[in-house]
Amino acid sequence: MFAKMTIKAVFKQYIKDLEQIYPTGEAVAIAYIIFEYFIACTKTDIVSREGETINTADLNMLNNALQKLLKQEPVQYVVGEAWFYNLKFKVTNAVLIPRPETEELVLEVIHCLKNSKDKKVLDIGTGSGCIPISIKKNVPTANVFAIDISETTLEIARSNAINNMTSVTFQKINILDEVLFASLPSFDVIVSNPPYIPENEKQLLAENVTKYEPHLALFVPNQDPLIFYKKIAHFAKTNLNVNGRIFLEVHEDLAQDTASIFKTENYEVTIKKDMQGKDRMLIIYHCQTP
Repeated sequence: MFAKMTIKAVFKQYIKDLEQIYPTGEAVAIAYIIFEYFIACTKTDIVSREGETINTADLNMLNNALQKLLKQEPVQYVVGEAWFYNLKFKVTNAVLIPRPETEELVLEVIHCLKNSKDKKVLDIGTGSGCIPISIKKNVPTANVFAIDISETTLEIARSNAINNMTSVTFQKINILDEVLFASLPSFDVIVSNPPYIPENEKQLLAENVTKYEPHLALFVPNQDPLIFYKKIAHFAKTNLNVNGRIFLEVHEDLAQDTASIFKTENYEVTIKKDMQGKDRMLIIYHCQTP
């Protein structure tokens, strides 16, 4: 617990405590987020008001947040929000924390839609709703749908759509249940960042991921790691419009195998690298005669 201290002293101590589990740069970034969220103290304030004393109530809030962080709870869950594509999203441990790599996937979809007159979009496994909401926000003329298996997750996504003043149609559907395919219309664009990490790779992930983020949205069976991509390919047979496109985030080590699923069905597939040079996205196109 912090004693009665100045903003500068508490901030320095906060970073020192966080450095027990985070590199210095990350510790500083987390401290800035916490101070701004809980006590409305920005980076500028920390310098300009450094000599001010922090009151007991604010110290308690900072300390409570610190205890969660020291247990490796992600800062986004501690503050209950995350930024994605310049938009703010409510997040809880019922949804994945949006990642920068997924922003690259959304950028590809937006670029496609802005150059197309056909703009009916489906996001499969929507989570926080960051993908469809960001698409709708940047392409207001798009007609955007999103599905997820969890009603709890969909409640968060609907809340995020309202908060970001976008209109997205959300529906509870398990994409693995082919019987439900008929309940959905056809689409010009299908986008998805489905679960794709094999169970046997859990030990390779950071503890703050495996301990706090929803396993249902992360992991797939070792014996069938491409199960979601197979279902998406099957769904596209009946629900992707002529000349439609599919945008997928994929496991970097399974990109070629995932591409093969769609190439077998005569789709044209482009594998794109993310900002770190990893094979992270598939852009899939199927030209058919109506």
